[in-house]
Amino acid sequence: MADTVAEAVAEAHSTEWAFVLAATARVAADLDLAEDCVQDAYAKALVHWREQGVPRRPGAWLTTVATRRALEHRRRAGVAAQKLPLLMPDPVDDEDLAAGVFPDDRLRLVFTCCHPALAQEAQIALTLRLVCGLSSTEIAKAFLVKEATMQARITRAKHKISRSRIAYRIPRLEDLPERIDAVLDVVHLVYTAGHTAADGDGLARPDLARRGIELARMVRMLLPDSGEAAGLLGLLLLTQARQAARVDDAGQLVLMEDQDRTLWDRGQIAEGLELVHEALAVNPTAPSARVGRFGVMAAIAAVHAEAERWEDTDWAEILGLYDLLVERWPSPVVALNRVVALSYVSGSEVALTELQELAGDPALATYPYLASTRAELLRRTGREAEAKAAYEEALAFTSNAVEADFLVRRLTRGA
Repeated sequence: MADTVAEAVAEAHSTEWAFVLAATARVAADLDLAEDCVQDAYAKALVHWREQGVPRRPGAWLTTVATRRALEHRRRAGVAAQKLPLLMPDPVDDEDLAAGVFPDDRLRLVFTCCHPALAQEAQIALTLRLVCGLSSTEIAKAFLVKEATMQARITRAKHKISRSRIAYRIPRLEDLPERIDAVLDVVHLVYTAGHTAADGDGLARPDLARRGIELARMVRMLLPDSGEAAGLLGLLLLTQARQAARVDDAGQLVLMEDQDRTLWDRGQIAEGLELVHEALAVNPTAPSARVGRFGVMAAIAAVHAEAERWEDTDWAEILGLYDLLVERWPSPVVALNRVVALSYVSGSEVALTELQELAGDPALATYPYLASTRAELLRRTGREAEAKAAYEEALAFTSNAVEADFLVRRLTRGA
């Protein structure tokens, strides 16, 4: 029975945490108090559910216990008058409601964590802490910083919310596009940090990647009319579908061109492709209708997913999509990825010429994939000595052990 209850509490933590904390924050009007009350509710569940059984709706039970605790604390401490304005949502007017802006508490929590007044690193940390329920230790480990550093970062972000009197609310209709972009950026960065670890012995951090997909699903559910939310989730699923083929049985990196595509997750691919179609189906009558950058990135991932073999990849279509993505998101990393696509359409020499134009970009000065891309292109043109130097440069900037091992093998085998 104890194991069953522990499993039920763990499952409720994974699936219900954001709902319970978001609802409690509205009552507590203070993020720290809300967290304390929710953690107390989960602790009570371990005892109460052993005695009374697991309730039919664990999330509702936890929310009731946590919000009651918050109300009791406010009454005892007399903090209502002092702290109530800090997190109480502003009223949503009839125009916003008619437009489908539904005041879901979890959506309030997400927008609060990703408020533009907070630095992006604080947005990520706060989202993982409050929306995903990860501990400071877990977040610190994921982002390779000391626990005390991460705890201080989270504390500063909470204090800024209080000092700046950031409203616990969904942005008004006219502010939604910009604010949604910030939310999607954070979710994408969480997943990216899990897909390829910045450091460590493993290629990926599976738990962090899973959290990123969970966040994308939540945002997609809460913003069903957002094509970009659909595009982001589609992108993550199509990317994650290749995970099992990215390393071999010895734990060595396998490039996409060599991957066993029978290992790709066809369920994730099917779901991802449906989301891509939805992201691309913009309303042409809307004044600002156009596919966003996550829709375009998802479309690129879809072209890869639909190719049964590496040789079947439609590189001309991918290059055209990268041209569109550069327009939507003029990032040096996007430009670098476009060069890779260009090499398969126009040849390595043409790609090397364009790559040279990126070499002076300060944003790519220590970016290992710039050097490794140059190395691969030089290798293809038979310029082995130059390729070796480029591989060595990439290795100097690479901290992930699996990627470093791949570069060492390229250097030592000359292949």
